Amino acid sequence: SPAGMVLSVLVILLLSMLYEAVKMGKAVLLQRALLALPRSLSRESLAEPEERGTGPGQGRWFQYHVGQTLFHVVQVVLGYMVMLAVMSYNAWIFLGAIVGSTLGYFV
Repeated sequence: SPAGMVLSVLVILLLSMLYEAVKMGKAVLLQRALLALPRSLSRESLAEPEERGTGPGQGRWFQYHVGQTLFHVVQVVLGYMVMLAVMSYNAWIFLGAIVGSTLGYFV
């Protein structure tokens, strides 16, 4: 039905936008993880934070890495969902995926 097709296109458009948002969130987490890495792997940098006297932010790189992994899983699942929808070979679904990806990247 026409209403079902419009709803399908809107869902694919939103999924494509969400895919782009997750991709950007993953990039932000990568930047934070790189900033949280210790400068060197010397004995002092591997010591516990309370022994070093530095802030608690030095050990957070692992938490950022776990967050990045979760974002990656969500990105892969969304990507495959959009790909499967596009593989229906429906022109309207294809245009919804393209417009959603464009809007998601722009936003």
